[in-house]
Amino acid sequence: MILTAITFLVILTVLVLIHELGHFTVAKLIGVKVEEFGLGLPPMIRGIKIGATTYSLNWLPIGGFVRLAGEDEDPHVRRHIRGKRKLTQFFWARSKNERAAILTAGVVMNFLLAVAITAVLLVTGVKEPSGRVHIERVVAGSPAEKAGLREGDMLLSISSSNTSPKSLTLPKDLITIVNNEKGHEVALVVMRGSVQFTVTVVPRIVVPTGEGPLGVAISDLELHKYSAGEAPGKALTINISRARDMLVSLGTTIWRLITLRAPESDVAGPIGIAQVTGQAVKFGWQAVLEFAGILSLNLAVLNILPIPALDGGRLAFVFLEKLLGKRIRPAFEKSTHQVGMIILLTLVLLVSINDILRLVRGG
Repeated sequence: MILTAITFLVILTVLVLIHELGHFTVAKLIGVKVEEFGLGLPPMIRGIKIGATTYSLNWLPIGGFVRLAGEDEDPHVRRHIRGKRKLTQFFWARSKNERAAILTAGVVMNFLLAVAITAVLLVTGVKEPSGRVHIERVVAGSPAEKAGLREGDMLLSISSSNTSPKSLTLPKDLITIVNNEKGHEVALVVMRGSVQFTVTVVPRIVVPTGEGPLGVAISDLELHKYSAGEAPGKALTINISRARDMLVSLGTTIWRLITLRAPESDVAGPIGIAQVTGQAVKFGWQAVLEFAGILSLNLAVLNILPIPALDGGRLAFVFLEKLLGKRIRPAFEKSTHQVGMIILLTLVLLVSINDILRLVRGG
């Protein structure tokens, strides 16, 4: 539990800090004043001011934040500022393209982090469908063991008195035929190393719990290591595909909420994410790293949606300003984001309650 909690906090902090670092870096490059860059959430433990920016350490060890000068336009500030140079340090005083660049920088950073993590995993090796079926485990005393089958054997084809030889490219090909041939002899063409041979075996009619008729665990997944040159392109493709799937899933969830229907069971809040983190920890660092990459991508996709209070919501106001040819009233935009934040926090609370109920039920 302690390891899971620490891992969860570390992942969340890194992902949020990377996001905020994007806003921070682009704002600095453009010339917008960054008033504070915080590690953790307030209240503040200690702050150090370097130049115009206060770098703070805060009590709540979850993520971080960036506070820009003039995130919300204040007409009173505009009236009291003298000189264009002083005015341009405020976020609201920058051009539409500059504000859009600052707003999207966090999303871009989270997406790039997801791509980088995926690339690292591809270089270290990932299991992918190979188009071949191999044995991963042989149960002691099973028909497969008695026939001489071993872990690592490649199963090339299967045949019986009722079926002609069928090449095996997917586990389901073997499973279907074996289930239909219980109690009847089947012939398997096997490749062990560089040697090819045939074995005959009779699938069990009475199957022990947790075992199959042959008593083997099979898979078509094989370890594939990508070169450093191949990995980035493949990682980019994978994350674009995942982002598309996430957008479809989020759209479905939002529609279900709008139509007052319960969200799908795979929707999770902070508690559910922490639970999945614990499961990833059990499988090792690669599983934790992959989970962090998926979370980073999810954070990018969620933040780019045109929902008030999120980066995408603020970006929507910039596009609306360009469409209308004039600024939206600052008070209206500010109140819209405030309402959006209330709605988001309410949804997080509801999803968290659902997570707790699922844990209580043992789900």
